[in-house]
Amino acid sequence: MMLTSLTHHALRLACWQADRRFSSQRNQLEQVQRQKLSALLQRLSPECGAASTMGWSEFRDSVPLSRYSDWKTRIEAQREGKLQLVDSPLQRYQPTSGSSEALKLIPYTKGFLGELDSAIGPWLSSLYRQHPGIATGRHYWSVSWLPESQRKLLDGNFNDDSKLLGVAKRVLSARSQAVPSGVAFAGKADDAMFATLAWLVAQDDLRMLSVWSPTFALQQLESLAQWAPELALVLERGNWGARAESLRSVPVPHRPDRARRLTTLAGLSPAELAQRLWPELALVSAWDTADAAPWAAQLRLALPQAAFEGKGLWATEGVVTIPYEGLYPLAYQSHVYEFERLSDGFVLAPWELREGDEVSPVISGGNGLLRYRLDDRLAVSGFMGEVPCFQFLGRRFGVDLVGEKMSPDAARQVLAEAALETDVEPVSLLAVDARGEGRSRYLALFANAGADIPLGSNESLAKAVEQKLRRHFHYDLARDLHQLEPAAAIVVVDGWALYQSIAMATGMIEGNIKPESVRRVPLTVLRQLMPEVAEIFSANARALS
Repeated sequence: MMLTSLTHHALRLACWQADRRFSSQRNQLEQVQRQKLSALLQRLSPECGAASTMGWSEFRDSVPLSRYSDWKTRIEAQREGKLQLVDSPLQRYQPTSGSSEALKLIPYTKGFLGELDSAIGPWLSSLYRQHPGIATGRHYWSVSWLPESQRKLLDGNFNDDSKLLGVAKRVLSARSQAVPSGVAFAGKADDAMFATLAWLVAQDDLRMLSVWSPTFALQQLESLAQWAPELALVLERGNWGARAESLRSVPVPHRPDRARRLTTLAGLSPAELAQRLWPELALVSAWDTADAAPWAAQLRLALPQAAFEGKGLWATEGVVTIPYEGLYPLAYQSHVYEFERLSDGFVLAPWELREGDEVSPVISGGNGLLRYRLDDRLAVSGFMGEVPCFQFLGRRFGVDLVGEKMSPDAARQVLAEAALETDVEPVSLLAVDARGEGRSRYLALFANAGADIPLGSNESLAKAVEQKLRRHFHYDLARDLHQLEPAAAIVVVDGWALYQSIAMATGMIEGNIKPESVRRVPLTVLRQLMPEVAEIFSANARALS
């Protein structure tokens, strides 16, 4: 315990300088941002399309807004060693998915990681001030393993939160971690989850649980109760048993005392089990806005012994906001920021924002990607000095139930390809939000006007849709982690009429309804309109799981 406390003290000291800078320059927003742009432009290669002498206005007027598709060719050339976007050593490529790409590989340079670290320092400092109990024990910072289908392609590029820290902070943080990062190298997602839980149960001083999606944490609690007897055996014997081959690269915890504790709690609900195993848990951190809000509410209820803090807006492509002293200010010490005003498309500098503005962030970072659109919707909720604070409203395009980031382009492509294999017309991909009635899933809606079709599950189409959806990185990962059930599919005679009925049941006016390739729908609405849907979902789960 003494070593852990000293580690936390050293980590707080390591964050002090970044925190002081973040706080002391809150009334120098424009100056800081202009300086960051000037420094960035000095490091860019000509392939980025920006001159080193540009000022803010010339940069805005001369460099176009971009998405990944605008950089894909240059990133591929950089991977082949044909060019370098920015004068900064390349560390790795971080995988993600997006609006039109099943897989995006974002360059992480030393300079870009430094920008992320500039946001983590103030965030950690604020955490220690707001929740001092976290300094008395171990932390779990999520390690997101890769989808099983992409392990070989992306070997070594797993998403480990600790990799975002600077070297000193990473070393210190590792000494207080509850779970070794090696769990990411498990052969299967279930085994990675199992190993994570084994290490968590082994810690009687767990003080912080930090995940991104609250559905992931809820799945951890469900799996904890399900695997309790097997977890107890591992902790008792100090070996992985039947999972040894998959977990050969992962150290195994040996805690017979915690095994006995787990056994005595057998039969409790997942929430009760977690409360009894970690009664002094001080903080849970997870997304809690937009589509994540109902799941975050469930997580709060499951772990009432801990305080709860929502995440800031942090994408693979960069950080926008951090939790800080109860607010969610712009991480203005990190990248160069602009904001596209959603009402008219005008692009504003951060110092030009006004309270109430609804905007979408645009970032230019030390990885060389300039004026990169993140396609998130934010509202300016206030200011910390001159620094704008934000409320996350959701994605501009598409659906994100559990972090799967399903875009209209991706949904349209999946539906079209599945329809080519059969005599049907694609209508829409419905993201069915179970809202606590089990796990959510996607339901593909197709039409065939020339046939008398009884409403029911079409298993061959469901399998085709599921296969094509799993080409997309975040959907594939969500399925591996059991955050989503397998996709289902139905074929009806008049797909547009059914789609309109669903839209009106969610509150839309008939004359305002337009076809959307992906649409979020509460499960309760489908049950009202199609009582058969409950059996479709359960039957499809049996067929594809």
